[in-house]
Amino acid sequence: MATWIQDIDNPAKRGWEEFYRNRFQHDRIVRSTHGVNCTGGCSWQIHVKEGIVVWETQQLDYPLLEDKLPPYEPRGCQRGISFSWYLYSPLRIKYPLIRGALLDAFRAEKEKEGGDVLKAWENIQNNKEKRQRYQKARGKGGFRRATWDEVLEIMAAANIYTAKKYGPDRVIGFSPIPAMSMLSYAAGGRFLQLFGGVNLSFYDWYCDLPTAFPEIWGEQTDVCESADWYNSKMIADVGACLNMTRTPDCHFFAESRHNGTKAVVFSPDFSQVCKYADQWVPLHAGSDGAFWMAVSHVILKEYHHEKQTPYFIDYVKRYTDSPMLVRLDKIENGYTPGRMVRANELSKWKDIENGDWKFLSIDEKSDEFVVPKGTMGYRWDKNGGKWNMKYECGETDKQFDPVLTLLNKKDETLQVEFTEFGLAQKALRGVPVKWVDTVNGKIPVTTVYDLMMAQYGVDRGLGGQYPKDYTDKDAAYTPAWQEVFTGVDSKTVLQFAREWANTADTTKGKCMIIVGAGINHWYHQNLMYRAGAMALMLSGCCGKNGGGLNHYVGQEKLAPVDSWGSIAFAKDWVPVSRLQQAPLWHYINTCQYRYDGHYSKYNTVHKNKWTDKHVADMIYTSVRNGWMPFYPQFDKNTLELSKEAIKNGAKTNDDITKFVLDKLKSKELKYSVSDPDADVNFPRVWYIWRGNAIHGSMKGTEYALKHYLGTHSNIISTDSEEKPKEVNWQDIAPVGKMDLVVDLNFRMDSSALYSDIVLPAASWYEKADLNSTDLHSFIHPLGQAVAPVWESKTDWDIFKALAKATSELAKTHFSEVQKDIVATPLAHDTADEITQPTIKDWYKGECEAVPGKSMHKLAVVDRDYTQIYEKYITLGEGIRERGLGAHGNHFFCKEEYDELITSNHFPVRKFNGKTLPSVEEDVMAANVLLHLSTLTNGKLNVDAYKNMEKKTGLVLADLGEGSKDVRIDYKDLLAQPRRYNTSPLWSGLMNEGRAYCAYTYNVDRLVPWRTLTGRQHFYLDQELYIAYGEHLPTYKPAPRPEVYGDLRETWKKGKAKVLNYLTPHGKWHIHSTYMENLRMLTLSRGCEPCWLSEKDAEELGIKDNDWVEVHNDHGVYVTRAVVSSRIPKGVCIVYHVPERTVGIPKSQLRGNKRGGGHNSVTRIHLKPNYLSGGYGQFSYHFNYWGPVAPQRDTHVIVVKMEKLVW
Repeated sequence: MATWIQDIDNPAKRGWEEFYRNRFQHDRIVRSTHGVNCTGGCSWQIHVKEGIVVWETQQLDYPLLEDKLPPYEPRGCQRGISFSWYLYSPLRIKYPLIRGALLDAFRAEKEKEGGDVLKAWENIQNNKEKRQRYQKARGKGGFRRATWDEVLEIMAAANIYTAKKYGPDRVIGFSPIPAMSMLSYAAGGRFLQLFGGVNLSFYDWYCDLPTAFPEIWGEQTDVCESADWYNSKMIADVGACLNMTRTPDCHFFAESRHNGTKAVVFSPDFSQVCKYADQWVPLHAGSDGAFWMAVSHVILKEYHHEKQTPYFIDYVKRYTDSPMLVRLDKIENGYTPGRMVRANELSKWKDIENGDWKFLSIDEKSDEFVVPKGTMGYRWDKNGGKWNMKYECGETDKQFDPVLTLLNKKDETLQVEFTEFGLAQKALRGVPVKWVDTVNGKIPVTTVYDLMMAQYGVDRGLGGQYPKDYTDKDAAYTPAWQEVFTGVDSKTVLQFAREWANTADTTKGKCMIIVGAGINHWYHQNLMYRAGAMALMLSGCCGKNGGGLNHYVGQEKLAPVDSWGSIAFAKDWVPVSRLQQAPLWHYINTCQYRYDGHYSKYNTVHKNKWTDKHVADMIYTSVRNGWMPFYPQFDKNTLELSKEAIKNGAKTNDDITKFVLDKLKSKELKYSVSDPDADVNFPRVWYIWRGNAIHGSMKGTEYALKHYLGTHSNIISTDSEEKPKEVNWQDIAPVGKMDLVVDLNFRMDSSALYSDIVLPAASWYEKADLNSTDLHSFIHPLGQAVAPVWESKTDWDIFKALAKATSELAKTHFSEVQKDIVATPLAHDTADEITQPTIKDWYKGECEAVPGKSMHKLAVVDRDYTQIYEKYITLGEGIRERGLGAHGNHFFCKEEYDELITSNHFPVRKFNGKTLPSVEEDVMAANVLLHLSTLTNGKLNVDAYKNMEKKTGLVLADLGEGSKDVRIDYKDLLAQPRRYNTSPLWSGLMNEGRAYCAYTYNVDRLVPWRTLTGRQHFYLDQELYIAYGEHLPTYKPAPRPEVYGDLRETWKKGKAKVLNYLTPHGKWHIHSTYMENLRMLTLSRGCEPCWLSEKDAEELGIKDNDWVEVHNDHGVYVTRAVVSSRIPKGVCIVYHVPERTVGIPKSQLRGNKRGGGHNSVTRIHLKPNYLSGGYGQFSYHFNYWGPVAPQRDTHVIVVKMEKLVW
């Protein structure tokens, strides 16, 4: 018996202390971090004893920024410090697992076919009964241990079979947030793009993409690092519970208050961050946009119109689209705002280059029209040098002072119609105009600034239906008007608005909004964000340290994106990638479009040709016109389509694309999206890694279980009577589209539970990788503290093995080089974004079908499936020839690529007789990535700035000179966190220790934003935005439960109390420790409960800790109730993510079937204006633009359970 046990009888010996001393002994420490989406990106010491991780603690060696800022330490949280529990927990995936029903079928067919694995897989797929048998077993256990060889041959067979029969674009991959472990994401992405498969987006799918950022700034997301909070003098926290979701950074929030910062928290409940606040504003859930519209009303009236605050006026003139001219279109009872006036509408400039994309202002002194530099037309001019925000006319180079308002220069005052959606009313308001002679006749124009004044209801004596004063509750957007939506009194609005504006004026822009999922996950999230952004821009707070709209949700900032993108999507070998916008893809492929009906029932819009559509039809329109991608592409195998073209005389790749174009024009070749429920258009093979795709992020989980997986679900919803008109409707919805689902995981989560094959993946302490975040400006390593345990492998090695198995099988069954036809959408940050000045649908004969202009692009890619493995482990010469870049920047890297071959610091390998850089191991790939990025290679950084000097005509290279000799490699990062370079890829300047703040590059150096005008946008003149009434900042109320479609069938059993269902981050499980962690479960209720208000619980007869069913048409979640005074009436909260593996009883409402999870009661609802494309900042890029998948407008019924069945 151990001495410490014996010594219990004699504690005086104190031998029992040996157990605790041994527990914390270690023989080495390795730096690592957690590859998670918490945005922390913390540096950790991993303590190892005899090859076992024994504990972790925080590192304390972050470099300091400028001397006025506090240090980054302490950095970490209670979740991170308990992660090592997972390495040796009972949840750990130790060996490859295969669903028994599939394994038995495969072995039997393989034996029957004499060992031919491809034929074995084909037989299973052609046998409906066998296929359904293993599909119905999904989610119900039955896994059996298998060998790596066996799982690899099954996956390889599925890959080759799918490519041969249907095409490679039926092989799909999903992994979220590459910034959290860059190489692990890149592993799957690299394999898929070499194969010809599809990567699904994640940022929009998680509803973490703030669509207002592309709308206003042409930017996916760019925010300040947390140290810059300290520079602010007034912070509005809106929907961001910092101490719970940004735990490592919250000390800056507390420290800023010691530095004199005022903090105001807007939250419907008394959330944890409220304890840091000087003021708590408890507005109604989802009403934040109304509050901020009223704040801007006050700022415009008092500080712009009445006081004409010089700092504010100067800022909006130079840095926003305020001086740009907008035409007014005649309607029955007045006028309505239309498109911005183009330079080529004036006769003297009708033939200038890119004239459709250059805009007009008026010079204050001469009253002449000018074409301001910096607009998108100048960005893509052939000669360059005029993409800047100098006060100079791009066509004459003369200086000018832009007219902000026509109030004192008007020819006439016209009555313009403005819609206020909150109270569903319209108002005619006087707007000052000038009449302009154009090539198409005389038109009235006004400035964006004048439209803003009228939209916000600021009476400047122009007549019309303006509010009488601040107490006018029936006119937008007064402080009294917002009361009915927010429940906040007018005095609070006035106090806040004045404090905000006075602080901004005094400090020159040091007011910021910190915002998060609490706002971004609503259906009208873009309008809420824009409402807040208006207040920031009107008070000169964007692009200023201590200011800005700072959105923190996902760990989206992958800093070295220039080099990473080429490795991750195999651009060194493949010129184009299949990158899919996930929300619209899941909406279509899970058949959720069938249950939706017309969105105009729940999205407050004008009635016109664009709003009288089903979202599915709108998606089809967007795909064929090149606005959005959709894969599979066509109802024919793209590999066979090329062969058909060659049989018909095609000699070149151009001939092949012309053949395909002719087939599309004749409508003989159909888009898959036009008939998504036809068998030939199904996605077939799905790889999931680094994410809980089937459960954690799947809005409409139960629809996915039914239509993707073919297993049991708890849906009671039925097909909508409002069907699409263009998308073909199959009378019976398909069940079980996916042939094979594979999950790479280190724990048995819900996605693993529903997969066919589960592969044991290395955890974050068992591999080499890289990590970066929005919250600080350092790159972290994931260091391998111990080798992968049991039979687990790193993601890099798993996909490398899969590539090898696929290549080996191809040598027997698919050895010929294939020509693949790839359709890709018109892309942001390329000249594609100036291709469609007006919407014309080639498919309907409204214009000629021209790839890359009036429709998507078409490219031919040669694919040698026998060479996938060799290309996976070798860095191709494509980047040497084409260069690198991101966000519209470009630079060549020939010298650096050659250095990878000639230097002894980098390994090489032979490929087809050439010596090329090797990326066979993850550390090799990490060093290549760092060597080729402007953020970690100072010479490349200076080169990139010099290229941007040519485009802008500005002096910029000095920003990189100070870091010209910087070279950071992986071993440097293992030694200490390293701050990356100021780079033209990102809009924040960090020279001399300055805290990163978005858009300081634009404001300080006059580099334009990547928008139509090159300025921040108040006005969105895109055709769909005008049609949907969102071209001006506005407020739209949340969709009502009667029309949103959550309760149509449920209410047939009788009306019941409806609650708004919210799913925020939970205190006891954020990313690095999931909810099934034993330590976290011990600290909470042992499950993920449903939080109710005291009043609602009393009315429903529910007491604290009762078991309840949270349900609607989409499904049911069974859990305990927490009754709390913190929760406002009418709302219930389930923190995400509960796992199906822990504590989920059977539902009595759904026939004794197991209850689901937090997404079981959600369904995808899309806003169709995000489907626009080929038009400035409204152009597609992966994770940048497209519909998001909100869930905060969901409505449920909560009932007490009378019987508990496990």
